[in-house]
Amino acid sequence: MPRAKPTPRAKPTPRAKKGAAPPDPQHTVVLLVRHGQTPSTGQSLPGRAAGLHLAESGVAQADAVALRIAALGEGKVAAVYASPLERTRETAAPIGKALGQKVIREKGLLECDFGEWTGAALADLRKLPEWNTVQRYPSGFRFPGGESFTEMQNRITATLARLAAQHRGHTIVCVSHADPIKAAVAHAMGTHLDLFQRIVINPCSVSALFLSPGGPAVLTVNNVDELSALALA
Repeated sequence: MPRAKPTPRAKPTPRAKKGAAPPDPQHTVVLLVRHGQTPSTGQSLPGRAAGLHLAESGVAQADAVALRIAALGEGKVAAVYASPLERTRETAAPIGKALGQKVIREKGLLECDFGEWTGAALADLRKLPEWNTVQRYPSGFRFPGGESFTEMQNRITATLARLAAQHRGHTIVCVSHADPIKAAVAHAMGTHLDLFQRIVINPCSVSALFLSPGGPAVLTVNNVDELSALALA
C-alpha cells in the first residue's frame, strides 16, 4: 500500500527583526489649542484685525499649556502650526520652544472673517436682530462683507484633513481660535453646525481629534487639565 504523502508544513511567519519599527498607523492626533486670553476676550469681536496681543494672563496660559503638551513625552509631537494672527503665534511660541519645534504659520487656521462686524463690541452685537440667527441658525448666516459659518467650517476641516495626511502616525498641534475649533469639533462629532454654539472652548484649552481615513473621533474637548491619557492615543 503506497504511503500517503506527508502534509507540507506551513512556513513559519518570519519574525520581525529586533529594533525594526512597526508599520506606521494611519491616524493622526490633532491637538487644537485656542489662543490665550487677550485684553478684548469676552468683550469684542476682534476677528482678523491685526495688532491684538496676549494679555499678561494669556502669556501665563500659553506657558502653562506648553508644559502640559510637552509632558506628553519627547518626540511625541511632530509639528506645531498656528494661525498667522499675533495672539495665536504668541500662544504657539512657548509650545514650539518646549517641543523643540519651529512654529509654522497656517492660514487655514485663521479666525472666521467677521467682515463689517470685526472689532464690534459684543454688547452692541447682541442687540442686533441677526444675533439670534448667529446663535440659533449659524449655518444660515454670513457675516456682512465676510465669511459664512459654513465656509469657515469647510475651511478648518479641510485644513486639518490636509495637515493630518502629512503627519500620519504622529501628533500635531494646531493653535487657532474659538469658533473654528468649535466647528472642527462639531464636524468630528457628527453634530450639525447649528448646534456648534453649545460647545465651549476656553482660552488655551486643548481639544484633541483622532483623524484617520476611516473617519474622525473626538478624544477630549476644552481640556484645561493634564493630558496624560493622550499619550496612549
